[in-house]
Amino acid sequence: MILVLLISILFIGGLLAWVSEIFDPALPRIVALVTVIVELLVMLTLLGATDSPDPAWLASINAAWMPRFGIGFHLAADGLSVLLLLLTAFLGIIAVGSAWNEITERVGFFYFNLLWTLAGVVGVFTALDLFLFFFFWEVMLIPMYFIIAIWGHENKNYAAMKFFIFTQVSGLLMLVSILVLAYFHYEQFGFFSFDYFDLLRVNTTGPLEMLVMLGFFIAFTTKLPSMPFHSWLPDAHSQAPTPGSVILAGVLLKTGAYGLIRFAVPLFPEASMQFAPVAMTLAAISILYCAKVAFAQTDIKRLIAYTSVSHMGFVLLGVYAWNEQALQGAVMTMLAHGLSAAALFMFAGGLQHRIHTRDMTQMGGFLAKVPRMATVALFFSIAALGMPGLGNFIGEFLALLGAFQASIWATVAAALGLVLASVYSLWVIQRVFHGAYRAEVGTAQFNESQLLDFDRREMVYYGLMMLGLVWMGMYPQPFLDLSAGTLQTLLENSRQLLAAVPN
Repeated sequence: MILVLLISILFIGGLLAWVSEIFDPALPRIVALVTVIVELLVMLTLLGATDSPDPAWLASINAAWMPRFGIGFHLAADGLSVLLLLLTAFLGIIAVGSAWNEITERVGFFYFNLLWTLAGVVGVFTALDLFLFFFFWEVMLIPMYFIIAIWGHENKNYAAMKFFIFTQVSGLLMLVSILVLAYFHYEQFGFFSFDYFDLLRVNTTGPLEMLVMLGFFIAFTTKLPSMPFHSWLPDAHSQAPTPGSVILAGVLLKTGAYGLIRFAVPLFPEASMQFAPVAMTLAAISILYCAKVAFAQTDIKRLIAYTSVSHMGFVLLGVYAWNEQALQGAVMTMLAHGLSAAALFMFAGGLQHRIHTRDMTQMGGFLAKVPRMATVALFFSIAALGMPGLGNFIGEFLALLGAFQASIWATVAAALGLVLASVYSLWVIQRVFHGAYRAEVGTAQFNESQLLDFDRREMVYYGLMMLGLVWMGMYPQPFLDLSAGTLQTLLENSRQLLAAVPN
């Protein structure tokens, strides 16, 4: 029941935040903050939970929902799920903090959408009935559309619609694949089922297996995102409000990676292994291409968005290498990227909120004026480029180490992305914080008095994310141990299914 409670807390908290605006416009943010803190505390109890008959799962619930169609309310959490759930709740707190002073209109409705987005994400990370999974997949997308469309910036309607079209079209492809898979189960076993464990037993060998697998692959890599399904992300990030970018980069992108690990490869092991060279090639291209495009950006949020796509390429590379080291690297990269990307978007959003521009040509020489902001930006830029001792390095190193066993040339190409990451990360610091102070040479379009340094509340949020990255970089073993059992089970199941396929 703990998993139902986790989803219910966010749904109910969202409704309370919306209603509370009637009594006091400042109340919704307090309700939202209390909700996500309670959510995080309840999630921590999963680490010692035994609420599951299966020892491989920390908690589970499986109840009939629409038995005529084989649809059940099946939720379960293992080590991989718990890591991503904790990341979701933690970044939920960060998102509420980043919205504290930025969101001033329709505040209650904003926090309603934010908390319902998080509720959908929690459902995605725990649903083991594929129809239920698709339901939560839609639940998390619609509130995010409203967050971009209502509280976004100058081209918000275009960005929100592009986000909606990309995610909905790819999501419908996944729905078709789910229905085909359920029909195959009916043909082979005589009854409909959308349950994950039932669908693992379905034999879908042949050309049709590849087509059904691609429905999942396209949906998940669109959300990841990866080349060539990535073009919605820079627009969405540049136009989204700061808390929207935090959730989008830190949490929503991880649902795509989770879907690949949990569903796309395990359900179609033979097709996935045949497709692996193509997927790893796309990963290497995505890493290099998006790093190159980042250099052409003058909009700081678009630049960070392209770097985010580049770094998520290491996740795709690790998943389709499909060995334990590569998968551990993919998981660690997901966690570390969640913190570093969220922090960088929070920094860019905070800067835009102060000086009302994202154009780096209007910036420069800010170091003396905002030293704390410069320190924060430098730390997370160094983290993003993969500095040893921080979480991003552990993830990308393990992903490359595992990928080397599967494809040497893809690994070498991807490693070049680390070089480019070093250049564009430090280039941003140079453009924004060093050189001539723009307000003094008359090129800036902002009032100098608006350029304020981070306050104590903001530094607390950044400090927590810094501690998280240092912890993952200096002592990653707890994270590796928590996900190890899940990944080993997935690998073993895939080997067994491949061994059962006739040559």
